[in-house]
Amino acid sequence: MDLTFLGTGAALPIPGRMQTGILCSADDRSLLVDCGSGVLNRLSETDVGYTGVGTVLLTHHHLDHVADLLPLLKARWLAGEEHLEIVGPTGTKQLVDGLLDVHDYLQGRCDLRIREVVAGEQFAAAGIGIDSHETRHSMDGLAYRFAADPDSRPAFAYTSDTEAFDGMARFVDGCQVVAHDCSFPDSVEVSGHPKPSEIGETFADSTVSHLVLTHLYPPTEGRHEELCESVAAGGFTGDVSVAHDGLSLRVG
Repeated sequence: MDLTFLGTGAALPIPGRMQTGILCSADDRSLLVDCGSGVLNRLSETDVGYTGVGTVLLTHHHLDHVADLLPLLKARWLAGEEHLEIVGPTGTKQLVDGLLDVHDYLQGRCDLRIREVVAGEQFAAAGIGIDSHETRHSMDGLAYRFAADPDSRPAFAYTSDTEAFDGMARFVDGCQVVAHDCSFPDSVEVSGHPKPSEIGETFADSTVSHLVLTHLYPPTEGRHEELCESVAAGGFTGDVSVAHDGLSLRVG
């Protein structure tokens, strides 16, 4: 499975970082995970492109994770694509219906299918096998594990926006790569997001090979080495790196 980090920023802009979006591709199947502002443009720079993504999986409904949903729908419609599936936690249908009420000229332009999933559910989207787990954030949301197909072992996980906690570490344990929320350095007090040292402590006994820190706010700029060192000092012994827009990884 190939991963492309399309957007590694958050709600406060950082030059060179779009809001949240990750492209997961296996064979000729592609899944877009979250669709924040700027992700559509980043998607257009990939070989898959926006015409090659017929399914979007949402972690939660904060604006920096959903802002490009309707721009994606419109781009696919104008490009002649007839289908779009949006999968996400409870309330996803209400969210999309509300967006379409505002931009009503987009209603009926595509065969739009909306599917809601819950924590603990196993399902498939774009042929990729997925498991879900609850997060700890200011809004209810889901973390996901991904396998190239429903019969394979999960190789990648994305925590979405969440505090670091033992249940999450157990959920993603065994994955080769985990993209983890690391919005702020240790010096910033914040709830709903983890400190990097807390990530290290939570993953101290994990078998995860590589933690990729993402969802970065401006206070992290110029401090990437510090973030990684804090995770390692907390006790995580695997590889740690900071994501950037355009980062590509192969897992599995």
